[in-house]
Amino acid sequence: MRPLVSVPVPKRQKCDHWTPCPSDTYAYRLLSGGGINKYAKICFEDNLLMGEKLGNVARGINIAIVNYNSGPMIKFIQSAPPKSLLFMATYDDGSTRLNNDAKNAIEELGSKEIKNMKFRSSWVFLAAKGFELPSEIQREKINHSDTKNNRYSGWPAEIQIEGCVPKEPS
Repeated sequence: MRPLVSVPVPKRQKCDHWTPCPSDTYAYRLLSGGGINKYAKICFEDNLLMGEKLGNVARGINIAIVNYNSGPMIKFIQSAPPKSLLFMATYDDGSTRLNNDAKNAIEELGSKEIKNMKFRSSWVFLAAKGFELPSEIQREKINHSDTKNNRYSGWPAEIQIEGCVPKEPS
């Protein structure tokens, strides 16, 4: 007879992390869309800022700035106050109508992939305005549509980055 092993149910962490963030940091998760029914999600400190449940996700690049209001994309990015975190995630296609001024504004925030984005690329990006994020934080991830390897018909798989950002910007 095998011994019965009892395993405690894992405690749910903020933004569905596997482990808790240190007390001096905020939890975040950015999830790009993937396929026709997999919408982008942006979570910060266990608050869903953007997602299908809220009905505030659309095709293109979805942007959330913590403690700030929305507007046209370039003006929205440029008017983010100092010491702001900017969270971006694509759903469907974020590249077709993205002009060079918008790409430049995102590149100025530190994006290395914005000019490499293609039709239906899955892309997520975390930026800090007016301060530096710790070097160990993953800031960006991209997955290009590839007809041979797409998870969904014509769509690449969704991608995500997650982590913990310091509560006090440096």
